[in-house]
Formats: sequence, structure tokens, C-alpha cells
Amino acid sequence: MPEGVRLVAGLGNPGLEYRRTRHNAGFMIIDKLAESHGIPISENRFECAFGRGRIEGKMAILAKPLAFMNRSGPPIFELCRHFGIFVEDILVIHDDIDLDFGRIQIKEKGGHGGHKGIRSLMEVFEDDRFVRLRVGIGRPETNDSVVDHVLSRFSPAESEALEPLLIRARDAVAMVLTKGTTEGMREYNRKDVNLGR
Repeated sequence: MPEGVRLVAGLGNPGLEYRRTRHNAGFMIIDKLAESHGIPISENRFECAFGRGRIEGKMAILAKPLAFMNRSGPPIFELCRHFGIFVEDILVIHDDIDLDFGRIQIKEKGGHGGHKGIRSLMEVFEDDRFVRLRVGIGRPETNDSVVDHVLSRFSPAESEALEPLLIRARDAVAMVLTKGTTEGMREYNRKDVNLGR
């Protein structure tokens, strides 16, 4: 692959029943990136659906691992090994219950925070030096379990604000690719987010 290529991987679960659930925020943002930048997700190898193209001039591979969330690591690892991509050149997009719905946060490295997809990546790479784009889905407001919450669909109010959130996350990815992680964190880790609600 050309020097400087980045892998942008969105985490989620395969199958129509999970398509618009909170846990699939990563898949939704990959789809938004693919649509906006004309990168078809048309290749399928290593249990990954992926596509190759440019995001504001930067070479990128957009990928959705098709193993279930807790096995996200091996497909991404195999894709990186095939294309010669180092762990520090990976940007992973994932849902996060510890952020309020509507917030996003860019993080350079660190623990998995209980997220099974991130844990799988850290186990297979034996490394935590991949950039994360955390997408806030909030915690359950009722007595629902965390598992039920992440696998549920967005509420009507959240659904109205979902498109601005996907656009904001798409733009955050583009900024990280073109201007770097530090600049992305400075711009997108602010708390004063208004999604038009």
C-alpha cells in the first residue's frame, strides 16, 4: 500500500437485526464516510467488508469487521497484515455508553473500558496504540441492562438527532486523517455540542 494509508474501522454486529442499533454506530459512520467520499464498501475478505479510496486526498481503507463485536479484532488484524498497516495507523470507531448521546470523543490509546470490540482488538494486536473515535450512546435511563441498551434501536428523539451526529463523526474522521489526532481532539472533544435538539 502507498505510504501513509490509514485503516478506518467501524465496529458493529453483522445482520439486518442489528442494523440501526446503538452498538452499530461504528458501521453507520463507515457507511456515511463511504457515501460522502465515494468509496464503495465492495470487497470482502478476512471476515471484513471494506473499500479503498481517498478522504480529502488521504488514502484510506474503510472497513467493517463481519465477525460479531466480541471478535472484531482478528478480522481487522488480518486486514492490516495483508495491507501492511501498523497498529498506530488504525482509527477505530465505536459506540460508548460512558458518553452522553450526541457527544463524540477522540482518544489516542488506553484501556478498553469494558467494550468487547476494543478488548478484542487489544488482545489480538497486543497493543493499544490505535486511535479511537468514541461515539456517545448514553446509559440506559430505565432498569434495562447495558446489553439490552446497546442492542436496542435509537429512541424517536435520538433518531431525529442521529444524522447530525453521523455527519459530525464523519468530519472528525476526516480531520484526524488530514490534520492529525491532536487537532481532531482539540476540535471535537468539546462538551458544548448542539445537534439541533
